Amino acid sequence: MSRKLQTTIAASIIALVAGVGAAEAATTVKFWHSFNKSNGEALDKVIAGFEAANPDIDIEAEYVGNYNDIIAKLQAAIPARRAPDAVILEVTRYGLFANNNLLTDLTPYFDADPLKDDLYDYAREVGVIDGKNYVVPFNSSTPVLYFNKDIFARAGLSVDTPLKTFDEITAAAKTISEKLGSEGVSGIAAPGQFARWGLVMANDSEMVDPKTGEILLDKPNTIEAYQWMASLVKDDKVSSPDGVTDEDNGRDAFLAKKVGIMMNSTGNYVGAKKALGDALVVRPMPCNKACSVPIGGAGIGIMSTSAKDVQDAAYKFISYAASPEANATWFAGTGYLPINKKSAALPVAKEALATQPGIDVAIESLPVAHGRARTTVVTWMRTTEYKMWEAMALGQRNVEEAMKDFAAQTRAEEKRVSN
Repeated sequence: MSRKLQTTIAASIIALVAGVGAAEAATTVKFWHSFNKSNGEALDKVIAGFEAANPDIDIEAEYVGNYNDIIAKLQAAIPARRAPDAVILEVTRYGLFANNNLLTDLTPYFDADPLKDDLYDYAREVGVIDGKNYVVPFNSSTPVLYFNKDIFARAGLSVDTPLKTFDEITAAAKTISEKLGSEGVSGIAAPGQFARWGLVMANDSEMVDPKTGEILLDKPNTIEAYQWMASLVKDDKVSSPDGVTDEDNGRDAFLAKKVGIMMNSTGNYVGAKKALGDALVVRPMPCNKACSVPIGGAGIGIMSTSAKDVQDAAYKFISYAASPEANATWFAGTGYLPINKKSAALPVAKEALATQPGIDVAIESLPVAHGRARTTVVTWMRTTEYKMWEAMALGQRNVEEAMKDFAAQTRAEEKRVSN
């Protein structure tokens, strides 16, 4: 073997070993999320783009269920030392972890990141508690009103039927149920929790004051909103009880063309468009006493238990996910709100806005969109609200009495967790 060939082989081996060493040195970020189906496919595109730009970082993404599932599994994983490094956390419930020093304060990262100047005001605000930044939004949303114009036409309703007040929505839902009920079509899906919060805001109230943390569950306008929502199921019978015991049932019935109206997150847009095609119409949420909608969705936080180099890598991913290119891909693939002011001008987003009617409704709602309370007790309140709502909607409890009891329980829990 010639000396030149020996040198070439040696160099090749060194390069191979160096490459293997670099691969082994890649930082792995374990990332828990709540996206499956079409939203999961869009997330895969974002992750692939990040890993291509950062070959030294591996995002080990795992779908672990919905927002509630993530909270429960995270609470179990932390004491068992099985927590992920980065995690999707719903924007009203990350305070449970931030206030217990379980999330990394991202303020030093965020302050040094040019990205911060590109985000919408709401996107900068929803991740902050007491002046510290704990999550950067990823999938932001507002609730919107969806309806099936084919069902409206069959029920004799115009596509321009007014749906701005509670009474107008009830009237349309009654017409659908009366005309098409024999075909198994209901007027409206029972509102899920995100829509319920939005409907309270549309009635000029709140569940918890976002500025002061005051519990507002027993305020007259809050009670009135719940009375109307419950009446759709137990009195007017224009909503199926199936959507009360499992709110996904209401969404799935709408997608199966068995429900005329649904109030749900913008994150349902792509799935609804695939299911209904040109029959899908999107409108803003009602303005019963006020035009006001909640900012929903989730942000990505980093667990304080992770090593510093992993935290650094995780923040790189968070920053990339909020970049104009990644955010435009996510918006176009899911219908979630753009969080970056530069995203909508990019080709993939412009194409979505031009070819997917209704995807812009939530963007147009941003002037009346507001962040919600994220105090520690909100996680408990939202978990408890499901069973309180079920009891009210199914006629097992008087709404006013149940809401006053709910408010008292929430105040007691807030006092307990504050001590």
